[in-house]
Amino acid sequence: MKAVVLPRYGGADDLEVAEVPRPQCAAGEVLVELRATSVNPVDWKVGAGLLDAAIPGEFPLIPGWDAAGVIAEVGSGVADFAVGDEVFGYVRRPVAKWGTYAEYTIAEPGMIAKKPANLDWGSAAGLPLVGMTALQCLDAVRVKDGDTVLIHAAAGGVGTMAVQIAKARGARVIGTASARNHDYLVAFGAEPVEYGPGLLERVRLLVPDGPDAAMDAAGGDAIELSIEAGTDPSRVVSIIDPAIREQGGEYVFVGADSEDLRQLAALTESRELVVPISETYPLEQAAVAWRASQSGRTRGKIVLRIS
Repeated sequence: MKAVVLPRYGGADDLEVAEVPRPQCAAGEVLVELRATSVNPVDWKVGAGLLDAAIPGEFPLIPGWDAAGVIAEVGSGVADFAVGDEVFGYVRRPVAKWGTYAEYTIAEPGMIAKKPANLDWGSAAGLPLVGMTALQCLDAVRVKDGDTVLIHAAAGGVGTMAVQIAKARGARVIGTASARNHDYLVAFGAEPVEYGPGLLERVRLLVPDGPDAAMDAAGGDAIELSIEAGTDPSRVVSIIDPAIREQGGEYVFVGADSEDLRQLAALTESRELVVPISETYPLEQAAVAWRASQSGRTRGKIVLRIS
């Protein structure tokens, strides 16, 4: 099968398009013929060895965790899926080796769900990692109807999902972003505030009593600012800094969950959640897609079209 591989830890210049053996479907697994995947910053961080302590790589390494495609084979013991089912999911294993920048990938049933009929392949591939990260963050700090939630880096991939999911729950959303992204956030129902000096005062003007919950997808002083603005530390969640636990808050490193995927699917079907796509590249241009992701200037998901 055709795949994009890294022969060793490296960057975009080290990616190679190669023919590799198709993975074999074992009991309790399904083989997915992929139509699309998406590029996430974690892909090139894993590829560079920056996360080696948590997610070691084996080479040649096929990057990628997001998946959208058609089930081509079903292993024994799998009851919920059949050959021909259109699925999407988050295919992450303890060791990075058989990723989703390929024509086929192996998945366990708990990693995938039926693809919503209203999503094209690119949107379905762009949803799992960012959507589940946002959902698990909002669940961790119990965001509900009537809450005011402060989302740092609200125009980013995870932030855009969190804004929409929080709004679907009936929450008021304050989103930090650069000025050029304010109209973008308003379109999703958020109230934007600009990064930089004076951010705390701007948040206090909007929420004098403090946000009920806060989500850090930005790093820097986002956690401290959220608490200083009046958010109970137990309702502050970060995807950046595990040290938030020392302050009584929550840290989320997204995990595969088929029920979460089904929740995301339902939100897309009710038109409460959309997946903005920034760029779509053929699989062979994965290196170009990595450079676009590393630039930090994209707004929306970067998709790799496979077939």
